[in-house]
Amino acid sequence: MKYALIGCGRIAVNHIKAAVNNNLEIVAVCDILPEKMEEILSKFDLASDEGIHRYTNYKELIQEEKPELVSIATESGIHAEIAIHAIDSGVNVIIEKPMAMNMEDADRIIKLSQEKNVKVSACHQNRFNIAVQELRRALEAGRFGKLSHGSINVRWNRNKDYYDQAGWRGTWEQDGGALMNQCIHGIDLLRWMMGDEIEEIYGATRQQFHHYLEAEDVGMAVIKFKNGAIGTVEGTTNVYPKNLEETLYVFGENGTVKIGGTSTNNIDVWDFADETSEDEKNKGLEEATSNVYGNGHTSLFADMMDAIDSDRRPYVDAVAGRNALEVVLAIYKSQKTGQPVKLPLDDFASTDMKGEF
Repeated sequence: MKYALIGCGRIAVNHIKAAVNNNLEIVAVCDILPEKMEEILSKFDLASDEGIHRYTNYKELIQEEKPELVSIATESGIHAEIAIHAIDSGVNVIIEKPMAMNMEDADRIIKLSQEKNVKVSACHQNRFNIAVQELRRALEAGRFGKLSHGSINVRWNRNKDYYDQAGWRGTWEQDGGALMNQCIHGIDLLRWMMGDEIEEIYGATRQQFHHYLEAEDVGMAVIKFKNGAIGTVEGTTNVYPKNLEETLYVFGENGTVKIGGTSTNNIDVWDFADETSEDEKNKGLEEATSNVYGNGHTSLFADMMDAIDSDRRPYVDAVAGRNALEVVLAIYKSQKTGQPVKLPLDDFASTDMKGEF
């Protein structure tokens, strides 16, 4: 399967690694900075591979190479623009989070992919974490009984050096803040686990320490789910002196699970009323990861390849990407208006927050 990578920044290493692990035929890479392309190819000893072409224009890449699959790992603000062009050209797409910066673009990606019969996967790779998959299995088996509440806590550190690496970070047009960039993976998991359907969100965000940015460095929210459960979100880049945790809690009448670690990769608590001997293997489960992005990209790529071959929906589809984005934008809108926000969110953009802080 012919594959190309568009965007060779910080997260791109995980994309090339996933492509190599899945034996994809890497035909091209694209970045506006040629040195970024050489840097990432060199990491995988691919720089001398004459079959991998370099492009600084993604439209030229798609036209010339006609790949079957591309992944988009550019700055967030142009994810949707590139995805829409690729889909319109009949190319299947993996989009790094967030899939768009406004609801209109997210809905357009979904609609266009359906019209063109093209597969789109939102890159919420933590759904493939072993701990997360075990939790999902227990949930789908009904082991929790009625859900009470759940929470996601992303307590990380991002200092000025991180933001200085790329000028687009922390801007409303190209990135958003801690909730959009760092917390959206956890928000995806919380919404997915707690029933997906949301009535209302009330949120508050602040810019406490990162005054050189446009966007928030801490955000909190209360989510009312249609099934009666309540969810809470805490996302921040203000934790001193380094990343502390990304922790997901799910509480039901017959079960309690806490998934911790730096990227929801460990099971810290696993208690069920109908406990079996099988549960023992989950208590204290730890999945080793080399960075906060976890190991899920390889599994997500494998699923996407099978979805293309089998003509089925990807496990993490464009609707999942839209749903995670919707929560973040609803929290932003709630901060801006000071009021709870009803879902579905018809239209709101990160740029509507300009001048908030």
